[in-house]
Amino acid sequence: MTQKDAALQIFRAALAAVDPHHCVEQVLGREGDALTVQQGGGEIRIDLREVDRLHVVGCGKAGAPMARAVEELVGERISSGLVVVKYGHTLPEETSPARIRIAEAGHPEPDAAGMSHAKQVVEILESASERDLVIALISGGGSALWPLPVPPVTLEEKIELNRRLLACGADIHEMNVVRKHVSSIKAGWAARLAHPAQVLVLLISDVIGDRLDSIASGPFAPDTTTFGEALEIVEHYGLGTEIPVSIQYHLWNGMAGKVPETPKPGDAAFGRVTHCICASNAQALEAARIEAESMGFQAEVIERPIDGDVGAAAKAFCQRLGQIAEQTPERRVCLIGGGEPTVMLGSSPGRGGRNQQFALASAFEVRGEVGVTILSCGSDGTDGPTDAAGAVVDGTTIDRCQSQGLDPCTALETHDAYPLFEKSGDLVKTGPTNSNVMDIMLGIVG
Repeated sequence: MTQKDAALQIFRAALAAVDPHHCVEQVLGREGDALTVQQGGGEIRIDLREVDRLHVVGCGKAGAPMARAVEELVGERISSGLVVVKYGHTLPEETSPARIRIAEAGHPEPDAAGMSHAKQVVEILESASERDLVIALISGGGSALWPLPVPPVTLEEKIELNRRLLACGADIHEMNVVRKHVSSIKAGWAARLAHPAQVLVLLISDVIGDRLDSIASGPFAPDTTTFGEALEIVEHYGLGTEIPVSIQYHLWNGMAGKVPETPKPGDAAFGRVTHCICASNAQALEAARIEAESMGFQAEVIERPIDGDVGAAAKAFCQRLGQIAEQTPERRVCLIGGGEPTVMLGSSPGRGGRNQQFALASAFEVRGEVGVTILSCGSDGTDGPTDAAGAVVDGTTIDRCQSQGLDPCTALETHDAYPLFEKSGDLVKTGPTNSNVMDIMLGIVG
C-alpha cells in the first residue's frame, strides 16, 4: 500500500464514522409509543401518544440521509416534512424518504429555490400547535439553504453580502454573526415561529466548538451576538461601503434599537427546544486515529482545531509532522487534524478551495522530502466551487508539477490549485458524501 492509498483509507474511515443516517440511528430510537433521544450520557423520552402532529423540517448537506433515518422510525406519524439540501445531495429514489420531501437549492450561494423552500418551512412551523412535535434536521450548509432575508433586503442583496463575506477572509463564526442579523428564520427565529410546539433539533456539526448558535446560523438556538458585533465585523473587513445599502441601514437600525434583536437566551421560544449533536469533526478524527493505529501508524490527533490563514495553518501542520517524525524515527507516523482554515480570495481568484490551497501550501513545505504525504479534504466531498473534496500531495509534487510545465507558485498565489492538481493527478474526488463535519487533514511519514 502506498502512502497515498493509506491516507485515503484513513480518510474513508473518518467519513464512515460520521455517516448521517448511522449517526441519527445512534441517537434516536423508538420503544413502542416512546421516542428516545440519547443526549449527554442520558436519555430523553417523548411520548408520541401526546403528540397530535409530527412535522419534520431541515436544511443542510446531510439532510437527506438524516430524514431517511427519522422516517424509518416514525414514518407513519409524520404529518408534514420538508428538508432542503444542496443540489446533488439527494438519495437514490429507492432509498429516499417517502413522507418527507427532499428539496434542492443553491450552496454556497443562496438562490430563489432556497428562498421558496424556506417560505414553505415557515408555513409548516407557524402551523405547529402546543401538542405538535417538530423534528428539525440541521447540518452544515444550512445557512445558505434557508435564505429568508429580512424586508426590505432582497435575495440578490443577501447573495452579494454572502459573496463579500466569503471573499474577505471572515471565518464561519464571523460570517454567521452578520448573516444572522439579516435573516427572518435563523438566529433563533425558527424557534419563535414553531413556539409553542415541542422541538427536537438533531445536528451534524460543521463548526469549530460545535456551537449550536453557529451550526447553520442557529435557526432554533438562542443568539448571543448583537447588531453591534455584526457592524464591527463589517467594518473590520472593510465592507462598510461595499455591502448593499439596505443591509447597511438594517444593521444601523438594529444598533439603534429600531428593529428587534435576535432572540436571546431565556426567551420563552426556547423553553421546549432540545438540541442534540449527532456527529462532529472530533468524531471523524477519532475514527481516523483508530484506523491509522490499526494500520500500524503512531497516530496523533491535533487537539486544537485548524483555523486561521490557510497558508500559516499548512506550515504549522507540516512542522508538527516533522517534529513527530524526528522524535520517533523508527515509527510510521500519522498526524491527524481537522477544522476550517480561511482563504483571502482577492478580487480575481482562480478555481479551488481551502483544502486544495492547504494541500498546495503543504507541498511547498515538504518539497524534496522523501516518504511524506499530506491529504486535505472536505468531509462533504466538495472543496469550494469544485467537484473535488481536496487533494493529496507529497515531497515530489512541486517538482513533478514543474516537470509537466505547470506553475505551482502562480497557482498558490492566485488560489488556482484545481487546474494544477487536475493535470498532476493529485485531486481527491469522492462525490457528495451527504455529510459535513468540516475538513480533515492527514500527514503521513515513513
